[in-house]
Amino acid sequence: MTVGQWSDRVGRILREMAADQGVLDEVVATARAAAPEVARLPEAENRRHIAVLLAAGLALFDEAAEPDDSGFAAAASLGADRAAQGVPITALLRGVQAGRSRAVEIAIARGRAAGVPEQVLVETLLDVDRHIGELERQVITGYHTAELELSRTARDARTQLLRRAVLGRRPSDEELTQAGICPDGPQHCLVSDVSDPVQARTLEHELGEGVFGLVDGRLTGLLPRLPAPGAGGTALTVVTPAVPLDEIPALYSLCVTALGTAKRRRARGRHLLTELAGEVALAAQPALGALLGTTLLGALDPADRFHRQLAFTALAYLDNDRRLDHTAAALHVHPNTVRYRLDRLREITGLSVEAGAPGDQPGVLRGLRMWWGLRSWLDQPEV
Repeated sequence: MTVGQWSDRVGRILREMAADQGVLDEVVATARAAAPEVARLPEAENRRHIAVLLAAGLALFDEAAEPDDSGFAAAASLGADRAAQGVPITALLRGVQAGRSRAVEIAIARGRAAGVPEQVLVETLLDVDRHIGELERQVITGYHTAELELSRTARDARTQLLRRAVLGRRPSDEELTQAGICPDGPQHCLVSDVSDPVQARTLEHELGEGVFGLVDGRLTGLLPRLPAPGAGGTALTVVTPAVPLDEIPALYSLCVTALGTAKRRRARGRHLLTELAGEVALAAQPALGALLGTTLLGALDPADRFHRQLAFTALAYLDNDRRLDHTAAALHVHPNTVRYRLDRLREITGLSVEAGAPGDQPGVLRGLRMWWGLRSWLDQPEV
C-alpha cells in the first residue's frame, strides 16, 4: 500500500472518530476531569462545543483542505461563552488540552489497530495536532475578546456580585444596594437549565425583575418576588421561597440538584424547590436507592422493555394516588391494562403496590420505599 493510500486510511479513521458518540463521550469526560471549573457546567454545554471542535479538528482530512471559518468561529464562540460563564482561562485551557490529548490517543490506537505504519501515523497526527492548536488559539482569542467587552459593562459587575452572593462570598451591603438587591430583604433564588449566553439573555428578559447572570454555566437570579405566572415559558427553572441572603448559598446547591432531578424526568417550566424536596432528598443517597431497587425488583431485567413497562406503570400508579382511572389516563391506556401490569409485576417480583394490610409498615413509609425503589431501578440504563 502506498503512502497516499495509508494517508487515506488514516483520514477515514479520523472522519469515523468525528462521528463516533463514544469518542465524544471520552473527550468530554477527560476535559471535565481535568478542570473542576469546567465540570461544574452542565455536561450538555460541554458536549455542545466539544462536538464542533472535535469535528473541525479532524476535518483536515477531507482532501487535506485548509480549515474553513466555521471551525475557527466555533472555537472563538467556545472561548467567549466560557468568559461569560465565569470559567477561568486556565481552567478552560486545561480542559481543552486534556480533551485534545485524549482525541490524539484514540486516533493513535485506532491507527495502530488498522495496521497503519508508525511513520505515516505520526506525520498525519502531527498535522492534526497543528490544526487543533490553531483552533485552541482561537479559543483564547475569543475568551480575551469577550472578557474585555464584559469588563466594560455594569452587567458584568452585577454578574460577579451575583456569583459571590450565591456561592457563599456575601458582598457588602453597599455593593448589594448598588446592584439593586436589598441587603435586608428576603430573596428568591432561581436556577435554570439555560447555559447558552444568547438564550440566557432572552430568558432573563422574560423573567423580569431581579439580578441575573451565569453561575456555573446556568442562568441564575436573585429576585425580590416570584415572576409572573407563565414567565419563562417552557424553560426549566427551579426557584426557592424568599429567604434571607445568608441562606441563599445552601439553597442554591439544592436548586442545582433539583434541576438535575427535574431534567432526568423531562420536566419543563417553573418548579418550586419545595415541590421537589422529596426527590432531592432521595437523590442524596444514590447507593441506598440502587440497593432498594435491586432488593424489590431483582427478578426484573432492566434490558427487558416489558419489565421496564411494568415498573413504569407501578411508579405511575403511586404517583396518581393508587387510582386506576387516573393512572390509565396518564398512561393513555385502559384501566384493565394498568390492572394487568400491576398483577404481572406482583407475580414476577412479589411486589404489590396496593395499599398495605393492617399491621404492615405505615402507608406513607411503605409507599415511599416502593416509589424510591421503582424510580432507582428505572434510572438504570437500558443495556
